[in-house]
Amino acid sequence: MSNDVPPPSPTHSPPHITGSDIAAASKKEPGTFKRGFGMGAGLGLGLAVTFLALSIVGGLLAIIPVAASLSTVTSAGASTALTPLWGDGGAEGRLRAISITGPIMTDVSEGGLLVAGAFGYEIAQQLDDLGEDDADGVVLLVNTPGGSITGSKAIADAIERYQERTGQQVLVHVEGFSASGGVYSTAPADAIYADHGSLVGSIGVIFGPFERYNDVVATSGSIIESGVTTTGGITQEYLSRGTGKDFGNPYRDMTSEEREMFEAMLETEYTNFVSHVAEHRSMDATTIREELGAFLFSNEDAQDNGLIDGTLNREEFFTEAATRAGLDPEDTVVEIASDPTGLEALLGASRSVGSALPVAELGDGHQVSTVFCGATTPLVFSGELAAVCG
Repeated sequence: MSNDVPPPSPTHSPPHITGSDIAAASKKEPGTFKRGFGMGAGLGLGLAVTFLALSIVGGLLAIIPVAASLSTVTSAGASTALTPLWGDGGAEGRLRAISITGPIMTDVSEGGLLVAGAFGYEIAQQLDDLGEDDADGVVLLVNTPGGSITGSKAIADAIERYQERTGQQVLVHVEGFSASGGVYSTAPADAIYADHGSLVGSIGVIFGPFERYNDVVATSGSIIESGVTTTGGITQEYLSRGTGKDFGNPYRDMTSEEREMFEAMLETEYTNFVSHVAEHRSMDATTIREELGAFLFSNEDAQDNGLIDGTLNREEFFTEAATRAGLDPEDTVVEIASDPTGLEALLGASRSVGSALPVAELGDGHQVSTVFCGATTPLVFSGELAAVCG
């Protein structure tokens, strides 16, 4: 036998583990939940940032129309935003239309009427705000029985200032009625046209009515019966200048002293009115006083008497206005102040600039204008005041 010891059986040595192996082992693939949570968190953060950015942009974009609307709403609650009335809004030539509709009051401080009207000061301000680059001319759209002397003269003076400042024309289109203050306010215009079937005139001044209770025997203030009881009745009186200005008035009574005082004031205003129309319409003042008086005239007679320059419907008038302004009628837009938009209404606008809403649309706290219904000032007005005051 051999004494040699057999070599031991081969064995496997343990593997050699390095630091890099440990690090690799620690970076195991995340589980399904962790993967989903991580992706969701990232997506949510991204959406949140995107939403925030869009909100900021949307807020800025929302501010733009609000700021624009604020710039078109006056402190008196009127919208000055413009809308096309005739022609294409993208036209090169631009005419500015201003409406004089209803009785002419001075401004918003006078209250309201039972019917729609116009504020002379606001209309004058529209004219004063216009520069050469804002429009190529102005057209006044008139349908009024007249109104206060102050409001009517404010418009007339503003027409002259606009003409002198810009060198551009002001044309008038009578759309049914231009009486008293309508004639006064538009006399300085470069040309006056009337639509078919219109009435123009009533150059006169009126003051009243003044009421008198004759032979009062009782007064009462009960809910059932209120008022004054007389045996001589109740009379009303108007003072006027201009032949026929108080036509239809069945009552007359006043002391000689009152009559003298008020008629002196009326004579001054009437003389101013006649001189104003005579100067701007190239008419004879004596003819106005002695022949035209305070009567209204149809289109043909109004033109014969020098009150208008012709008869045109609205389409013809706008075409004439564009032509006189040196514009191409086919490439001209006539713009006018529009009624308030929904956003402007939320910002306090209730009417277009220059216009006066009826009392019924103004809400509580508004009273009928004392200028018309309280005999506080002479008027250049034609027609029954009951139609205005109720």
